[in-house]
Amino acid sequence: MQTELTQTGKLLNPHGALAQVGWARQPLLDCNLEAAHFYALQSFQHCRIKRWDYYAIFTPQHFFSATIADLGYAGNIFVYSMDFETGELHEEGLVIPLAKGIKLPRNSTEGNSHFENKKASLTFNVNPEKRHLSISWPEFHEGRGIQAEISLAIPTGYESMNIVIPIGKKRFYYNRKINCLPASGMIKYNEETEVLNPKNCTGSLDWGRGVWEYQSYWNWASASGFLNDGRTVGINLGCGFGDLSKAGENALILENRIHKLEQVKFDYVTGDYMKPWKFTDSDDRLDLVFTPFKDRTARTNLGIITSEVHQMFGRYNGKVVTDDGRAVQIKDLIGFAEEHHARW
Repeated sequence: MQTELTQTGKLLNPHGALAQVGWARQPLLDCNLEAAHFYALQSFQHCRIKRWDYYAIFTPQHFFSATIADLGYAGNIFVYSMDFETGELHEEGLVIPLAKGIKLPRNSTEGNSHFENKKASLTFNVNPEKRHLSISWPEFHEGRGIQAEISLAIPTGYESMNIVIPIGKKRFYYNRKINCLPASGMIKYNEETEVLNPKNCTGSLDWGRGVWEYQSYWNWASASGFLNDGRTVGINLGCGFGDLSKAGENALILENRIHKLEQVKFDYVTGDYMKPWKFTDSDDRLDLVFTPFKDRTARTNLGIITSEVHQMFGRYNGKVVTDDGRAVQIKDLIGFAEEHHARW
């Protein structure tokens, strides 16, 4: 059984250890990373702490994503966009030495994330009623340029998937995943502008803070969209690193409510990622088949930092059972599933 957290408090105790371990429907813990203590010399701590805000937008025609990340000894800024009909994918990234100029807030509930240089400007604003993304990258994809002004509404009483887990004896991960936020605004790529309608466009957030082992591996699967009756539906599944005995991130998100799942199996063929993936769980509540239609492979090699991710875009079909025993039929829900290896 997983441990659900209900009490607010600090993420780390005065000795740098996790004060609580488990999952929660809301971000209850103050992310006091200044208390981290896994090296004898305190001045080295920041080089191993990872922080990122990754936003993803699903529209009927496109997937759009923007990220601001501080990996300690380097920053990573990237934006990518994909056309579901044609499969056309474009991506640009920047590696920022020592993460200079990157601003990320202490917690996921407030503050601004920001980076700007001569090539690109990204700002993510958070307030109680909405999240607003402002992106400008004039030279994106050989000068075609990309610009976005996107507002993600905050539904009343919405829930998110939050986990706090240890990684080994001294490392940890604090993560918040938000699915199915109604999206409005616009995305302009080259000379084409797509206007976002919250009735058929959704946004999601992957907010991560923590300290990983140098060599890390994980799987992640996510989708945000709508059922045939108009209700919002999201899927978040993950495994691969850390101690998941008290908290995993597996959940169905139905009408902005978390329906927690136990252990989930990712059944796929490494190296042949375009074959269908199958997802089942330990309680027989999850039975999904994910059929990929696009392989986004991204590789980074900066010596001490390497990364390889196979992010497959496809459609989910099957069923998920809610906490109260109702079967939710999933049909052609567009999302992604990934395998990620990193040395960082």
